[in-house]
Amino acid sequence: MLPLSLLKTAQNHPMLVELKNGETYNGHLVSCDNWMNINLREVICTSRDGDKFWRMPECYIRGSTIKYLRIPDEIIDMVKEEVVSKGRGRGGTQQNKQQGKGRGGAGRGLFGGRGRGMTGPGRGQQQQQQQQQQQQQQQDKKMGKPQGMKNQH
Repeated sequence: MLPLSLLKTAQNHPMLVELKNGETYNGHLVSCDNWMNINLREVICTSRDGDKFWRMPECYIRGSTIKYLRIPDEIIDMVKEEVVSKGRGRGGTQQNKQQGKGRGGAGRGLFGGRGRGMTGPGRGQQQQQQQQQQQQQQQDKKMGKPQGMKNQH
């Protein structure tokens, strides 16, 4: 479950926001953006010590100052239902990911990159594999192993 999808679902619902400086804000979520900046309405702000309170009609909180958010369980359940009803999460089905057919083509994680979509080892891997094979052959010669035999692990 992604935090931003959770926040989008939580719009017009109550939530508590604790900031890194210890202040808390209780209010109804009006909106949020991709940086987790949020607008709240009908807000009660509590000081870090818990001894002072302020009531505000609305406030804006910068996402980078947020320590955590407390959201009602019903909203979390709503988001879980949405994910199940869509049938899959972000980035394709799990089966495609296991086959290496996600975004960027095969071999993305190992120097393959998102280049021209060519399959096979990425740039530099063929040379690296050849060097490893040559090093292995040299070690085998030193150890007195016959050519063509592979190490058995």
